[in-house]
Amino acid sequence: VQLQASGGGVVQPGGSLRLSCAVSGFAVDEYSIGWFRQAPGKERLGLICISSSGSGGDIYTTDSVKGRFTISRDSAKKTVYLQMNSLKPEDTAVYFCAAPAGNKATMNPGEYDYWGQGTLVTVSS
Repeated sequence: VQLQASGGGVVQPGGSLRLSCAVSGFAVDEYSIGWFRQAPGKERLGLICISSSGSGGDIYTTDSVKGRFTISRDSAKKTVYLQMNSLKPEDTAVYFCAAPAGNKATMNPGEYDYWGQGTLVTVSS
């Protein structure tokens, strides 16, 4: 099981960015997938996750990004996306995608077993 996040970069406040999480070793809709971020000196936080198709494909979003971030997946491309709009300087962080071996959709990073390498997002003017 491998995940690889990409798409980070520098964006101005109010701008948008789409991150990609390419998965291998499993079908993208068979597992829950979560997006997390970690700012320097801070703990890793759960942002948004989508449950497996078998569990209904439910989406859970943390309040700080609700209405700005969305998650989607493309089974054919084996990729999960994080669309980020109305970005703020406080969104600056390294962003990770992850999957839990237990397949539980949760915001708790401790329950995730497989992690991508992270991609840096910097929101600055």
